[in-house]
Amino acid sequence: MPGVSARGLSHEARRQLAVNLTRVVTLYRSILDAYIIEFFTDNLWGTLPCSWQEALDGLNPPQLATLLLGMPGEGEVARYRSVWPLTLLALKSTAYALAFTRTPGFQTPSEFLENPSQSSRLTAPFRKHVRPKKQHEIRRLGELVKKLSDLTGCTQVVDVGSGQGHLSRFMSLGLGLMVKSIEGDQRLVERAQRLDQELLQALQKEEKRNPQVVHTGPRHCPHHVVRWVDPTALCEELLLPLENSPQSEARLLLTGLHACGDLSVALLRHFCRPEVAALASVGCCYMKLSDPGGYPLSQWVAGLPGRELPYRLREGACHALEEYAERLQKAGPGLRTHCYRAALETVIRRARPELRRPGVQGIPRVHELKIEEYVQRGLQRVGLDPHLPLNLAALRAHQAQENRVVAFFSLALLLAPLVETLILLDRLLYLQEQALPFS
Repeated sequence: MPGVSARGLSHEARRQLAVNLTRVVTLYRSILDAYIIEFFTDNLWGTLPCSWQEALDGLNPPQLATLLLGMPGEGEVARYRSVWPLTLLALKSTAYALAFTRTPGFQTPSEFLENPSQSSRLTAPFRKHVRPKKQHEIRRLGELVKKLSDLTGCTQVVDVGSGQGHLSRFMSLGLGLMVKSIEGDQRLVERAQRLDQELLQALQKEEKRNPQVVHTGPRHCPHHVVRWVDPTALCEELLLPLENSPQSEARLLLTGLHACGDLSVALLRHFCRPEVAALASVGCCYMKLSDPGGYPLSQWVAGLPGRELPYRLREGACHALEEYAERLQKAGPGLRTHCYRAALETVIRRARPELRRPGVQGIPRVHELKIEEYVQRGLQRVGLDPHLPLNLAALRAHQAQENRVVAFFSLALLLAPLVETLILLDRLLYLQEQALPFS
């Protein structure tokens, strides 16, 4: 998939990329900042240029995946039914040209081909209590951390926001690393310690059953610490070595799987300390970043006009464009959920105009419901009378615009990687401003 690699850019080129990103985000802010559940109440379709409406209207989900998102199905050739306006084609090209390169496709990892519930690259003890997605993540990140540790000569790994300790256990008991786990929730730490002992016993039993499998060296469980990490201040506990070696000799590697919101920012700030040799962080939940505080970090981005990223933009940056394109190609009935929810919003606003965008707990099997059934259940979930009189003709008219709702949401997702790129680029520029020796 086309895109830009930060590694191949000079410092000035990175700064210019940030300038370009803020300009594009400002230009299309109305799309990025829109809530799809307000599609009908705010007439979102009418906010698009008429030429865009003509090009997108009537396209089915697979056509949107192919023509708009640029992700055709296997063996499919993109064929436009009409000449698209240059402004829409420019949007599509810009969205890919300015975003960091992304790995295309969502193929099932080879480790799950035999059994979708069990990674073939983790032994049974390490899979216990761990869902398939997490199995894949802890193995990939754990092996990366091991390589970084070997390359940088780190003496200790610090897993920040370790939760139940799945990653920490794999790194310590599976890969032989010295690991300190820092987690703010006492209950999660207690569970992690129980799981540590359970895994240790399982590994010892496995060794007795298979004496030919020799484990070299003693096994070390993670060292757990209950501590909230303040993103605005240094955490001395995080930087303390486990062993009795002088702190000046410690070489730490920081990591965090799903370092949520400001936690990823805290890792970056600690990475600037001399005792920290490496960082392997998988950030998430950009909408939980503090502004200011969590974004922007760099002085360069902070000084750019249009750098503001309100909640809706940061939330959109968390969505996986590739995953949605796959859903579009399958054209499943689940795509109608956004349309149904947008129709529900119109009924809520008529009943209680001051109630805007209330949270609606998941309604099961939406694709099997008539739109009026969905609305009735939704009303009940937000505390309104489910037996309110409904304008069935209006609801049917909304339902007929399902593909328009999907098209608008696809536009927003097409732009979302630009927001994520700006957030990540800001972090890279911040580290460069700290004069850290990396290219």
